Amino acid sequence: MNLKIKRTPLSFLEEYHKVPIRFSSDTIYPEELFAGKAEDINLIETPVPPFTKDYDEHELPYKWVEKWDISNWCILKTEIDGKYIAGAVIAYNTNGVNMLEGRDDIAVLWDIRVSPEYRGKGIGEKLFKEAIKFTEEKNCEFLKIETQNINVNACKFYKKMGCYLGKYSINEYKDFSDEIMMLWYYQIQIS
Repeated sequence: MNLKIKRTPLSFLEEYHKVPIRFSSDTIYPEELFAGKAEDINLIETPVPPFTKDYDEHELPYKWVEKWDISNWCILKTEIDGKYIAGAVIAYNTNGVNMLEGRDDIAVLWDIRVSPEYRGKGIGEKLFKEAIKFTEEKNCEFLKIETQNINVNACKFYKKMGCYLGKYSINEYKDFSDEIMMLWYYQIQIS
């Protein structure tokens, strides 16, 4: 198996969504956990009826260029034996992207996706480490990541990768009022 992760031109967003970002779950972090400071929250899963969420149903990646100047963004493409199987997008230094807080010392892991048949095989970890490299190159203090309380596996992944839950917002999503926004941070080690 010949795995390669490479930075690819921004025009790749036209193809980027061909790896699905859809996930299924039967657990969430319930709203009652979210009281007080983010760092004090004990994330305990609660079983729920099985559900599927597909973020691409609400906005396809190639539409991002209609909202923002993405010329400072990085797109990572992962291939195995020449087949596109995973990717990640890192946003950096972009006017109008609220997650960046108007700062140039924060990067945002905007999107990460791995083909279902390759999930759980360490590819997400490799992509995350490449996102850290890009963030370090830009002399950022943090890599910031948004998840939701319904995406327990993503939350566990970011915690495993060394991120901490820094903020949350219960009423962030007007179209998805049952979802809680969770912001994770990875502190860049400055040498």
